[in-house]
Amino acid sequence: MGEEGIADGVEPRHEVKIYGEANVETSESEMTTEQNSDRQEIGLHTIASVNGRAEDVGLKDKSSGVDGDLEKEDISKHRANVGDPEGLGTPKTPSEPESSAPSQGDEKSPHGDPDASMVTDNHYYPEGGTRAWLVVLGSFLSMSAGFGTINTIGIFEAYISRNQLVARSGSDISWIFGIFVFLVFFCGLQIGPIFDAKGPRLLIAMGGVCLVVSIMVLGVCTEYWHFILNFSLLGGVGASLLFTPAISAVAHWFSQKRGSATGLAAAGGSFGGVIFPLMLQKLIPQLGWGWATRIHGFLLIVLSTAGLLLLKSRLPPKKGAATTWRDMLPDFRIFNDGTGALALTAAGVFFAEWGYFIPITYIPSYSLANGVDSTFSYQVLAIQNAASCFGRWLPGYVADYIGRFNAMLLTQLLCLVSVFCFWLPANGSVPLIVIFSVLFGFASGSWISLAPICIGQLCDTQEYGRYYATVYTVVSFSSLTGVPIAGALIQACTGREIGVGGGKYWGMVVFTGLSYVASFLAFAAVRVIKRGWSLKTVW
Repeated sequence: MGEEGIADGVEPRHEVKIYGEANVETSESEMTTEQNSDRQEIGLHTIASVNGRAEDVGLKDKSSGVDGDLEKEDISKHRANVGDPEGLGTPKTPSEPESSAPSQGDEKSPHGDPDASMVTDNHYYPEGGTRAWLVVLGSFLSMSAGFGTINTIGIFEAYISRNQLVARSGSDISWIFGIFVFLVFFCGLQIGPIFDAKGPRLLIAMGGVCLVVSIMVLGVCTEYWHFILNFSLLGGVGASLLFTPAISAVAHWFSQKRGSATGLAAAGGSFGGVIFPLMLQKLIPQLGWGWATRIHGFLLIVLSTAGLLLLKSRLPPKKGAATTWRDMLPDFRIFNDGTGALALTAAGVFFAEWGYFIPITYIPSYSLANGVDSTFSYQVLAIQNAASCFGRWLPGYVADYIGRFNAMLLTQLLCLVSVFCFWLPANGSVPLIVIFSVLFGFASGSWISLAPICIGQLCDTQEYGRYYATVYTVVSFSSLTGVPIAGALIQACTGREIGVGGGKYWGMVVFTGLSYVASFLAFAAVRVIKRGWSLKTVW
């Protein structure tokens, strides 16, 4: 075909099959690539006209390393699927310019083909398959252990404030949980880049050991400093080692379906937040505090071990200077992106986290203080986490259709409405407390699944660990200060009830609502900066 076409002065054309679609034609003059000094290129970048738009189906592979061969195997399979096992058969010349790969924000959804794979950021994403979904399951189980324990701190606070630390002020006790949550996110400073370089398994193993020891020793803690050293410090580091790689590994297997996949994985945190409070509420009266926490620890062993066996990264790790100690430091230069979008996103997550951990920490104590039955006061946290389980998956799934930032805005709006319309006037009303717990649990649950993919939408996948670590280094200080601020407000408002409900907790409730107002405005500003005011824009 080529010789006859050239003889007749007609430019030869090649057929390329893309993602199972009908064969389309492309010109050799359109097939161009640019040499990249630090990457090996496999095949030729081919620009094919599909439905009137250009689509880059070129395949790159970064320098091999841990799990790097797995991606090469995926790429080879992908080539066979598009009818060219030989890498399109044409060598690359150094002078050929490179076509740009589509960014995450501009990707088209493959939901019309549930088995469709994806090539973006110059990397192949399976978008499904047994191994990919086993990674999601492993992330779910690791999140059940790590973030499930985080979602149980309300039970711990309610119990120790009325038993071991009854003589301490609420403000003092709040620092135990503020430091714990702070370390969960602050340790992403080190864990994110280590995950990029080494993968998740060593981190998951270390996290499981630290968290199990912390929870089992929690049953014998009696002094304030015992709780700080054991739960706040050791437990916080352990939960971070489980949480960070578990949520990050999913991004190595999904691009277009990342929202729903991350949401499913993040639902594990809510699942743990249901079973742990109900288990403790049942076991503490029967077996005592010590054995109740030990059984919690045994369950953590099962969950973290299963996560360790199932989790796996697949994109090639970085080499050379990218894994030196400098890479372990936050790079605040990434906030200077010329638009302020990343800085505003970090601010939105900061304020959302300020509001998120206050109900989780204080809803049992709030219920007890307002005359609610002690059994139900513990169960209301499980109700909130059960609603959050759906809230972590469904908004992520919907986000793949309406856009990640659009979904985040809707859930933040629902959070602030639930706080001001139901929690503030509840004043011990069980129906209002239940309505608030369900609405807030569902809406706030999206934060843990949508925030990471909103950050990922603003960077390349290979830089995700650094971006995630830097953003959450900033955000972690909201965790450090949010719960103590709430504890101080409770103490300040004692004896100053204003008759709107909540008793001495009214100041804490108002602070929670205002935090979500600020978060909503920050995410709205990012969307306007990036895509304008149109409500129809999917982003």
